[in-house]
Amino acid sequence: MSHILYVEDDEVLAFVTKDNLELNGMKVSHAKTGKDAMKMFREDSFDLCLIDVMLPEMDGFAVAQEIRSRHSEIPIIFLTAKSLKEDRIKGLKIGADDYITKPFSIEELLLKIQVFLKRKYIAGDETTSFLKIGIYELDPENLRLKNGDQIEQMTKKEVELLKLLINNKNRVIERSTILERVWGENDYFMGRSMDVFISRLRKYLKDDKSISLENIHGVGFRLNEE
Repeated sequence: MSHILYVEDDEVLAFVTKDNLELNGMKVSHAKTGKDAMKMFREDSFDLCLIDVMLPEMDGFAVAQEIRSRHSEIPIIFLTAKSLKEDRIKGLKIGADDYITKPFSIEELLLKIQVFLKRKYIAGDETTSFLKIGIYELDPENLRLKNGDQIEQMTKKEVELLKLLINNKNRVIERSTILERVWGENDYFMGRSMDVFISRLRKYLKDDKSISLENIHGVGFRLNEE
C-alpha cells in the first residue's frame, strides 16, 4: 500500500481528497500545517508528497525544500490555486516533480499520483549499473555522480534525464521524447522544468571540457563527448 503525505489546510477539501485516495487503495497521512507535515515526515516513511502551496506557519515551497533536502528522490506534487507561471516554475526549481491547479478533479489527481508511483516502483525493480561519461561515473541506484573523490548527490529526475542523455550520447533527442520519457507528459510547463534540469546537468558536468550538453534550437538536446 502506497503511503501519501498530504498537506492541506482546507478541511473540507482535505476530507474529500483523503477519502478518495483511500478508496483507491492508498494510505494517507494528512497534515494541516507545514510544521505538522515536517514532523510526520521525520517520524514516518512515505512514497509521495502532495503539498498545498498556501499553508499557515510554513508555506508549501518551504516544506518541499526541506523534504527535498532530506530525501532526494521522493515524488512531490504541488496543489496550487495560483495560475501564475512564475509560481509554478518556482516550485519546479525547488525540486517538485509536478503540480496540479485547484480546482482539480480527483481523476486527474489520481492519474498523476499513479504515474509517479508506477515510475518509482519500476525504477526500484531495475538492476542498475554504473554509467560512464567523460571523467564522470553515474551511480543511478544511489543517485550519485562521481568524479574521483568528488560526489554530487542528485535527484531521481536528474538521474533519469542524465541516463537518457548518456545512453543516447552524440545523438539529438527531441524535446518531446525527453518530456514523455522523464516527465511522463509533453506540455509547456513541463518543458520549462526540463530547461531548468538541463541547466543543472551542465553545472554538474562543467569540469570536463570534452563534454558538452548542446541545445539544438527548436528540436531538442545532444550530449556530446569528444
